[in-house]
Amino acid sequence: MVRRIDVTGAGGVRLAAWEFADPPKTDQPRASEAPGVLLLHGLMGRASHWASTARWLSERHRAVALDQRGHGQSDKAPEAEYTREAYVEDAEAALDQLGLGPAVVIGHAMGALTGWQLAAKRPDLVRALIICDMRASALGAASQREWEDWFRAWPTPFATLADVRKWFGEDDPWVERRTPSRGEFYAEVMHESPDGWRPVFEPRQMLKSRQTWVYDAHWEELAQVRCPALVVRGLDGELGRAEAQEMVRVLPRGQYAEVADAGHLVHYDQPEAWRVAIEPFLDGVLTG
Repeated sequence: MVRRIDVTGAGGVRLAAWEFADPPKTDQPRASEAPGVLLLHGLMGRASHWASTARWLSERHRAVALDQRGHGQSDKAPEAEYTREAYVEDAEAALDQLGLGPAVVIGHAMGALTGWQLAAKRPDLVRALIICDMRASALGAASQREWEDWFRAWPTPFATLADVRKWFGEDDPWVERRTPSRGEFYAEVMHESPDGWRPVFEPRQMLKSRQTWVYDAHWEELAQVRCPALVVRGLDGELGRAEAQEMVRVLPRGQYAEVADAGHLVHYDQPEAWRVAIEPFLDGVLTG
């Protein structure tokens, strides 16, 4: 079962939050009493990408996934701010307005950066943090140009969703080997328009969002995270082992986990192995 709850983010932007809950069992706390979890997707993602994670989390937690500004069913206002501060304030607003805090914040990629920036800013709102495949190092101008070129390479509009799955799972120049889960991931962020299938987001807003972090390193904010934090990487993802282990060292209460046979979309590529990687950490937070 899932229900939508609208949240007002920074600058009045309307955000769609999605609460996942199974029918309560007699030995489970009511949702309002269960410890909160806020799930933050990465750039171009949406709350529904967390569905499988949120469903098992909802057995013991109040699990809410947020469509961040410019994504999913949240506002994509062209005049809105797409700064790091705005994304962090949105997450802060969601925790406050939904009564989730202090919560475990689980973030993928950009969502993970938002999570640790929020934890540094508002330690009272973040009980624990899971960082999934996000680098703390600056990526630089070349990386941003690669993304600009990549967006231009998309053969939009796609005629069918099958074409979406095939291009992102097989034909995309960024794909090193056939990856059906990647095709499914991108099919989920498409909607049907009069001329075919197009992304639910505006690519220029994605690039605008990305340029607010790509040129800077984020080690200082990482060091300010005082709650327990787990750094998770896919063995074939974008976060290398050496950098991940340095992030764990910099985090005052950092831990490390990795998922085999997973790329950047760790929780989407290997949902069962992802659960095995993070559940012991969550158990420790609940009993700590």
